[in-house]
Amino acid sequence: MSWPDAPRTGRAAPTARSRGASGRPHPGPVARRVRAVRRRLAAGGTDRGANPVELAVVMPAVLVLLFASVQVAAWFVARSTALNAAQSGVNAQRVLQAPAGAGEARATRFLGAAGDWLVGWDSPGPTCVTGPTEVTCTVTGRSLSVIPGVSFRVRQTAHGTVERWTNP
Repeated sequence: MSWPDAPRTGRAAPTARSRGASGRPHPGPVARRVRAVRRRLAAGGTDRGANPVELAVVMPAVLVLLFASVQVAAWFVARSTALNAAQSGVNAQRVLQAPAGAGEARATRFLGAAGDWLVGWDSPGPTCVTGPTEVTCTVTGRSLSVIPGVSFRVRQTAHGTVERWTNP
């Protein structure tokens, strides 16, 4: 059974279910999208060109936050490098009958192999102080600078007990 005004395309005529409130068949999904885009373009005529202006205002703040987060990450890596060097120095100096300067030499080797996350560590150099029961090593320097003119001071200290013979 076909509708009297339906074109003869070989397809079944639209049913009441597929018809809209106006009695015409519903448009296809492509036609609906085209109409929606046309409506959006026609309605948004007053805001045209606002996105580049907003981007120009917001982009410097986004770049500052991006570089600041990278700088903070570089500071954390520099602190970790300094602490690992100090711990390495303590481990070398606390050995039973360790020669004087073993801790500083080990920390210096570690920092030389660790890369440039910690800058300026060699001007004072790592220092290790050995007491009768404890070793303390300190490493100082500055973090690698991502933002020109900005560097943070880094100072890390590690402690350990000296290995020694004791009476029971």
